Amino acid sequence: MGGVAGRCPRCVRERRNRRARRRNSERYRRNRFRPSTRMRMQIGILGSGNIGGNAARAFAQAGHHVRIANSRGPETLQKLVDEIGPNAEATTPQEAVDASDVVLISVPWTKREEALGEIEGWDDKIVIDAMNAYTEDFEIDDLGSKTSTEFTRALVPGARVVKAFNTMFYKRLAGEGKPNGAKDRLAMPVASDDPAAKRVVMDLIDEIGFDPVDNGDLVEGGRKQQPGSPIYNQPIGAKEMRDQLARA
Repeated sequence: MGGVAGRCPRCVRERRNRRARRRNSERYRRNRFRPSTRMRMQIGILGSGNIGGNAARAFAQAGHHVRIANSRGPETLQKLVDEIGPNAEATTPQEAVDASDVVLISVPWTKREEALGEIEGWDDKIVIDAMNAYTEDFEIDDLGSKTSTEFTRALVPGARVVKAFNTMFYKRLAGEGKPNGAKDRLAMPVASDDPAAKRVVMDLIDEIGFDPVDNGDLVEGGRKQQPGSPIYNQPIGAKEMRDQLARA
């Protein structure tokens, strides 16, 4: 009976939590990011390029499980998954959405309809829109009076959309995360109409080593995060970012 009791769900969770705390403490000592006190999340990554791949690495290092998908099929992602380790797996886009609490979208802007149009089951998913409206020639796409996230929102009906991860250069995302409280910690803006979804994403950003900055609602906040804005691709801290956003 003792062996059965040792495998009780509560005991297993406690052992896993202890191991997670030890892992996070080691990462903190290496100046990566602060220890996580949140539950392990299931995070889908649609798009395995510079932003998607590096976000997947960061989330996995923070103890979350990531499911990565692209347009070419899971078999093309094995090298990335092997590099990230046991907290990552390659899936199809639909599987990534179905199994995840949070889904980060970082597919090329011109491929968004092709990438997202056939996916179902967006209801109540927290969707991080990390896309920027660039043409295939890397020119800023003219969207008229709309923001890019308004187009994204139409492709993910029922989702709780958050605009984030679109303003930071991918090399900074990959290597410049710092512990909470570090004086030179970089900031990342977050915009959403859903306060609870925004809080989840802000906590994730904090966990991977950056200061999240509340940037208001999805449309007006998202407009301030688009390419060409004062904070776009700028390595600045939280105070300067808030000042820039207030003047934008």
